[in-house]
Amino acid sequence: MPVIVNRRGESSFGDSPRVNIVAIATMIASIAIGGVVAASVGNPIPVVIAALVGFVLMQSPKIAQQWERGVVLRLGRFVGLRGPGLFWIVPFVDSVATWIDQRTITTSFAAEQTLTSDTVPVNVDAVLFWMVHDAQKAALEVQEYSQAVSWAAQTALRDIIGRTALTDLLRGREKIEQELQQLIDGRSNPWGITVQSVEMRDVVIPSALQDAMSREAQAAREKQARIILGQAEMEIARSFQEAAKSYHDNPTALHLRAMNMLYEGLKEKGALMLIPSSAVESMGMGGLMGAAALQQQRLTGGRGDDQKVG
Repeated sequence: MPVIVNRRGESSFGDSPRVNIVAIATMIASIAIGGVVAASVGNPIPVVIAALVGFVLMQSPKIAQQWERGVVLRLGRFVGLRGPGLFWIVPFVDSVATWIDQRTITTSFAAEQTLTSDTVPVNVDAVLFWMVHDAQKAALEVQEYSQAVSWAAQTALRDIIGRTALTDLLRGREKIEQELQQLIDGRSNPWGITVQSVEMRDVVIPSALQDAMSREAQAAREKQARIILGQAEMEIARSFQEAAKSYHDNPTALHLRAMNMLYEGLKEKGALMLIPSSAVESMGMGGLMGAAALQQQRLTGGRGDDQKVG
């Protein structure tokens, strides 16, 4: 099921007490004036009256932060947006219904155990970047616009996963993120909200399917390696074919090649060479092999005599 993981960047001023230094100063000034009047007339009643007047007046000044807009209602009817900075309302007639944060807000959301189009259950985590571009619509057209955006993002994510194959989900993240952004933006735009971007953080698939995909990738690599090896063998065979044509028309080069082969094979003492009889006949290596064997025997015999003398 879809769940909200975390939500950051939303204004909390509408839920927590707001310190208004102008209202406090108004209250203190009223009490001070009342105290001065009470001291001059010798009667404490002006202090009480000044305190009541100060309490009424301190309801009027409001302060909105630079990124905020205050939604002002007059006897329940919308009269406009106020802010940023200091503004005044009619005490007990006007009220600030809510404060709209117009900064970029990040919302993390997830879809758990959601089936793809090829019936594979996946868990997807994503992050939504959005902002309020029309504070009036956000306040009047939807209740709890931040939560509405979260639910719209989750249902859109489930819709995208349901019509996307697992391979496309793993390889085409950019395309899916773009489609998801357009879908969420289309749903939330009537509320005065613009979706800036959507980023998929993680796609989790079942462990058994991960093992199967790993074996499939390994088999594909082995197949590619065998194909490359076969292509190399074909190129070597073509090279041998071209060399055979050159040697067929030039016997001297063939004999030189045979001598080089013997030399390379007999450089190491005690080396043993196995040459097919057909190669001996075709390359004229009979005499060369006999001379090489005789020389090898002489060398071996000479070492034996030296050992006996010693």
